Amino acid sequence: MIACFDIGGSAIKGAMAYAPEDIRPLPKVPTPLHDFDAFASVIEKIAADGGADPASLISISVAGVVDAESGRITCANIPCIHGRPLVKDLSEKLGRPVLVANDADCFALSEAVVGAGRGHRVVFGIILGTGVGGGLVINGKIHEGAGGFAGEWGHGPISATWAGNPPIAIPRYACGCGQVGCVDAVGAARGMERLHAHIHGVDLPSTEIIAAWNNGDAAAERTIDCYIDIVSGPLAMTLNVLGASVVPVGGGLANAVPLIERLDRAVRDRILWKTGKPLVIPGQLKIEPGLIGAGVLGLMGETK
Repeated sequence: MIACFDIGGSAIKGAMAYAPEDIRPLPKVPTPLHDFDAFASVIEKIAADGGADPASLISISVAGVVDAESGRITCANIPCIHGRPLVKDLSEKLGRPVLVANDADCFALSEAVVGAGRGHRVVFGIILGTGVGGGLVINGKIHEGAGGFAGEWGHGPISATWAGNPPIAIPRYACGCGQVGCVDAVGAARGMERLHAHIHGVDLPSTEIIAAWNNGDAAAERTIDCYIDIVSGPLAMTLNVLGASVVPVGGGLANAVPLIERLDRAVRDRILWKTGKPLVIPGQLKIEPGLIGAGVLGLMGETK
């Protein structure tokens, strides 16, 4: 049994992990953003309340990227840990071993071990929600890559400048990562809204765009046509490189099953490997996949 956590800018979600299929959530608490001592104390208290041994390992999924060489985390939405060698600092503060992984990596790991990717050697879990991200799991282990950025297919200046049938010009939007023309800037939920406004001059939330598309609205169909064209090309290229045999999708847009089915067809039309089976599919773990991934990560670390 270990304590595991999924930590974001608003809340710390804790759980006790007894087995990959037995993760028992604990009450969540607000994330201390500016006080590292308070941040560490909250984690310690949640673990103690759950009955964890004071010397047992703690495993954390966090909305940030950990550099495998320096150990420092990039996590702008939690200032008290941003730039810290988090594993080292937290281990010293708590007097116990600590594992930390990116939340998209933990999503991918959870799907690979107990979700839609079970039985597959190479699993590429992707996020389509507030942002576009991903995590790569090979033989049941997270592949972090240089700087901890493996799987981040949403970033890089590769987004199409023409899309749809017939094609229309698409601006190269600025991305939060500092680059211009990233898939993240168009493929995320806000990106879909940006795309719809560009094409039709109307501001709508992504949920309404998708609902209208499901109801046969022609304007929404045009937006989704362009969206799929823009997102499927980079994803197909990524899969040609990675060789993943399954792509579980998480994030808010994964709840729009017809959208993911259409993306799957477009991706399979564009990859070199030809398969008649669905490849890009909604993730199976709808409740707390990051927390489950942290639990799986910790249980694997505990047995080493």
